[in-house]
Amino acid sequence: MPADRLRVDVQGRTLELSNLDKILYPAAGFTKGEVIDYYTRVAPVLLPHLHDRALTRIRYPNGVAGNSFFEKNAPAATPPWVRVETLPAPGSTKGRETIDYVLADDLPTLVWLANLAALELHTPQWKVGEHPDLMVVDLDPGAPATLRQCCQVALLLRDRLALDGVDSYAKTSGKKGMQLSCPIAGTQDADDVSAYARRIAQEVEREHPKLVVSRMAKNLRPGKVFIDWSQNNAAKTTVAPYSLRAQPVPSVSTPLTWDEVSAGAAGRRPSSRPFTAAEVLGRIDEYGDLLTPLLTPGPTLPV
Repeated sequence: MPADRLRVDVQGRTLELSNLDKILYPAAGFTKGEVIDYYTRVAPVLLPHLHDRALTRIRYPNGVAGNSFFEKNAPAATPPWVRVETLPAPGSTKGRETIDYVLADDLPTLVWLANLAALELHTPQWKVGEHPDLMVVDLDPGAPATLRQCCQVALLLRDRLALDGVDSYAKTSGKKGMQLSCPIAGTQDADDVSAYARRIAQEVEREHPKLVVSRMAKNLRPGKVFIDWSQNNAAKTTVAPYSLRAQPVPSVSTPLTWDEVSAGAAGRRPSSRPFTAAEVLGRIDEYGDLLTPLLTPGPTLPV
């Protein structure tokens, strides 16, 4: 075996890892071996959020400073033990009717993906063969608005959703924005979920027009937070909690407590900078998985 390859056993599956010393985050000197180690250690809290969900990966074979590509279809060399589901391809730009999606249901699959430099993991709001069991709104700040303003809008949305009996849970995107995720019953189709999210976004915009915009036009966004309700479209995906992001440092899409969101709204952490992989592992030791409630069905949304 070449010197840059290592054969390992992961829960009974044999994997051949390669180029473990290759630096994928140059500004931090963070290697592929460290990426694999991070995903291995975060697996107990990450895998439940990936289970049964068609996975879109963004791969960075030469690190975050190099070229990247989206990958939905299972690559040619996919091991036979990796779960693959053939599903319709709504909104495909390549004219495909179906896609052979990888599902990361176990640690060997997660390690295999990390070895392919699949740094970012994105999932839809539904499980295979099911209606959406999550409603997600993406909060995207238009400069000079920042994550601080996102936290302010997150609090407004939390309180508005609570009036309908809908619980919401916050996480950073790992970049400049954040998302709110809400467990729902899984009995309504994506159009109904999207319509409800749009209505709530429009209500918050009407009440706070200097802070919030719910319309897609980019010329309306400077200095405001765009509530992207369209994330609930059946063809859309959202970065998974605990996924790495392609930033100069190995930042992570990080679950937050509502106390932290309130602190962020006041200009304190987490609005100052993203959490890194090492910090997130420490947070898991302290808090466990703050998004565990997303794994239990929530209410039917008002129509």
